[in-house]
Amino acid sequence: MSGRFARLAAGVALAGAAAMAVAALAQAAGARINTTRSVPLGLYWVSDAAAEKGAYVLVCPPQGPVFDEARARGYIGAGFCAGGYGYLIKRIAATGGDAVAVSEAGVRVNGALLALSAPRAVDAGGRALPGFRRDATVLGAGEVLLMADASPTSFDARYFGPVSRGQILNVVVPLLTW
Repeated sequence: MSGRFARLAAGVALAGAAAMAVAALAQAAGARINTTRSVPLGLYWVSDAAAEKGAYVLVCPPQGPVFDEARARGYIGAGFCAGGYGYLIKRIAATGGDAVAVSEAGVRVNGALLALSAPRAVDAGGRALPGFRRDATVLGAGEVLLMADASPTSFDARYFGPVSRGQILNVVVPLLTW
């Protein structure tokens, strides 16, 4: 019996090591898995495409109190970005030259209300959410507005406002989503 158990344990360990090696190779080749509800769940691939309006991007959040609190509350994970933040995958909703307004009704870009963009006052735990509000303003050349397009409860620009283009790591394209 102990010989069988030892072979089974060795097989499981070998399968686990092989799975980890495949995952590491896929990551190095450009595969990214999204497990959040901000954008469609699934497999994304790093692309050389330009970071234009409508593109999905991999972003390191800028360091600051809003993101410190977001990490502490579990809205974003821990990771290798500055401040110990994990990266985010969001869609670029607005770029330099676009007029943006954030109100109780939601986020407007060039006057058009974005779907699923109404900010909530509190999170699922009843804790107050950051209240980023701005009357119509034009984004600067180095700014982007990052939004979710699959969840009304995503932690996105409705709570933290525009970020610098310099925070963008890569454009990612959906390969297999569900």
